[in-house]
Amino acid sequence: MTGTEEAVDEDALFVLTAVLLTPAQFPSVLGDDFPAACAALGLEPYAEGYGLVLGQDSDGARWTVVVDDVSLVAVAIASWDCGMEYDLSPDERSVVAALPGWPLAVAVAAPGVPAPHDPAPEDGMDLTPLAPPDTENWGPAQRRLGADEIALQWAEWRQQIKDEEAFPSADARAGGEPKKKHPGIRRALESARTYVESPPPAGRVRSSFAPGGARTLRADGPGWSMVARTDDIAFLLLDEEPGEVLPVGRGPELPGLLEALEKMAVRPA
Repeated sequence: MTGTEEAVDEDALFVLTAVLLTPAQFPSVLGDDFPAACAALGLEPYAEGYGLVLGQDSDGARWTVVVDDVSLVAVAIASWDCGMEYDLSPDERSVVAALPGWPLAVAVAAPGVPAPHDPAPEDGMDLTPLAPPDTENWGPAQRRLGADEIALQWAEWRQQIKDEEAFPSADARAGGEPKKKHPGIRRALESARTYVESPPPAGRVRSSFAPGGARTLRADGPGWSMVARTDDIAFLLLDEEPGEVLPVGRGPELPGLLEALEKMAVRPA
């Protein structure tokens, strides 16, 4: 593997970006949990996880190289996020698989090679090239991508919602029946509650840093995705409501649910 500034080598992979595939951090576009994300790439759900290196070969073909050196990939990503250069060159012994295509959209391309394209099928290769989801049609992948975006832009989304505009907790009993209810919200919260009693597959509930000592929770289930702050409200996205973001007020039940989910969530190392 090589950086994009070096001379073209017929056997080189010109690295464009990389992502982690671990129980705590994985491209949620691939699935609701870590095992599902691994299965989408034909990988075993190895507990230590993988690094996914996305690049082009000397012909410009897209490749996703799976490596088991998670620490190396994590260091590279952290360096790039800080605006530092880092030559990500995993040892060949760490390579688990080389998959045609990219599972994620990549906006850049390697200079000096043909434009990105799927590699030509080789003898004995029956894998369909990986491809990012169609953003034109709403579905589970788009729903999870939407939740990811809300988690990244929490402050912006939160400013758009006044507390009194948020749906009360679906199980709120104080003050009579909630004025605003949605059956999908009730189903999602009930599904999330079952996770507390019976732990789901790794990665269904993830916890990350949030300001003020709080935590940001990302949870997914059949037909729903949730983003919440342990000290604030939650946002739900549903398969049945294309493009809609449904705020859920704290009410009497949500704080306890979020606290319980936080205790069993996986966290980045």
